[in-house]
Amino acid sequence: MASIHRTTMTPTKLELLTCWLPKQSWYVGDAETPELVKAGGFRLDDPEGAVGIEFMVVVDATAQEPVAYLVPMGYRGAALENVPGEALIGTSEHGVLGTRWIYDGVRDPVVMAQLRALLRGEAMPQHQSRSDTPDPTVTVHGTGPDDGLDVQVNRVLRSAEATQRSSGRLVAGWTWPDGTAARGVLAAVAPR
Repeated sequence: MASIHRTTMTPTKLELLTCWLPKQSWYVGDAETPELVKAGGFRLDDPEGAVGIEFMVVVDATAQEPVAYLVPMGYRGAALENVPGEALIGTSEHGVLGTRWIYDGVRDPVVMAQLRALLRGEAMPQHQSRSDTPDPTVTVHGTGPDDGLDVQVNRVLRSAEATQRSSGRLVAGWTWPDGTAARGVLAAVAPR
């Protein structure tokens, strides 16, 4: 299981996401520089122990109605080869592990493999900020992907989607800036 280090990252994940997020096609905000706050998320373990995997929910508070985004991230000790340049969120200096290359998780093969494993019931979600601590608030409804299905990650989150209980849905929570708790579908199995 992955260890959570109590240390610094320079720049921070939120600083990197503040620059990266507005450049994404699924960004719905108006601000060139969003005001992001960490609102929730969880981690998954890489069976090989080489890639840090985090599913972070951030909320942009600059909009009239705050918007929640899901950003899966893969933290690596070296650059990934054969991925488009826009897959890289940025690099950061980790106080314990050194330089980390932080990738958009939907373009990181290890992150997506573990998400599929979670949806099949073969991986356990871990608490976002505690080592070796399962997160029972992250739930999977129905069966996960097989050879004929793919996984769709919901980038813009809506709490109303949590009521849909069809098969192959990953549901988790986050907190709005006013302190209100929300739950929604973070990812779902979809036909290819």
